[in-house]
Amino acid sequence: MPNTKEIRARINLIQNLQDIVLITIGVLLAAIGLKGFLMPNEFLDGGVTGISLLINRLTGWNISLLLVIINIPFILLAYKQLSVEFTIKAMCAIVGLACALVFIKVPTITSDRLLIAIFGGFFLGAGIGLSVRGGAVLDGTEVLALYINRKTVLSMGEVIMYFNLVIFSVAAILINIETALYAILTYLAASKTVDYVISGFEEYIALTIISNESELVRKTLTLSLKKGVTVFKGQSGYGKRGAVDKDIDIIYTVVTRLEVHKIIDEIEKIDEKAFIVQHNINDTKGGMIKRRATHH
Repeated sequence: MPNTKEIRARINLIQNLQDIVLITIGVLLAAIGLKGFLMPNEFLDGGVTGISLLINRLTGWNISLLLVIINIPFILLAYKQLSVEFTIKAMCAIVGLACALVFIKVPTITSDRLLIAIFGGFFLGAGIGLSVRGGAVLDGTEVLALYINRKTVLSMGEVIMYFNLVIFSVAAILINIETALYAILTYLAASKTVDYVISGFEEYIALTIISNESELVRKTLTLSLKKGVTVFKGQSGYGKRGAVDKDIDIIYTVVTRLEVHKIIDEIEKIDEKAFIVQHNINDTKGGMIKRRATHH
């Protein structure tokens, strides 16, 4: 029988292998997005990748070298602010992408500008998203955003938006407005793909349920559907019959988006008049929820 230490070692090994596979696939997809769509058509994107593409277009300097050099300050920032493991993975992913751009041959897939923006952004976003799920980043902008978020009232999304606004403005001034507009479209396609790859169908929904059959609803959720619940003690306030003063049980549970309709159907079978409120939530930790495989 393996002891606890051996079991943990096996779990860590499996997790590390999974991370390597995700980062490798992410690097390859990002390389396809860059070499098959953006680079041959002189398209731009946001973040460090966008800065590298912009400098490459203006000066002709090697894109792989630019990706590594411009990301160095963000890697150092990650080392100070985050973990050594994350820093090593991020460095390997960025260097891997730089090498992939040098050694992997990808034909130009299309010259249609709209398709370039959409699918170039899609492949690049898919690559970034998979790398994040593997515990790394291909673009140091997120590290900067996390650092500023901790020091100021700005959210990570706002930091990235302002950062990219500067890049797109410079592109509009130094090249032309059309290039900047297509860069914005590429960035939007990439960012939406990143969100989908990281969250996907596992986006979490919190359900608050108020029902006269609360005990039966609770048993159905816990015993039949195997969901964790929390029961709050509440008091009725005002309803269709006017003021109501009685104690009620309020049931709270968190599920994935794919499970929502099934659970609501089961609740309505018990009490078709049950009051159900849905809340989108960003992430969860602990409890009975299986957490997304994201380390960033």
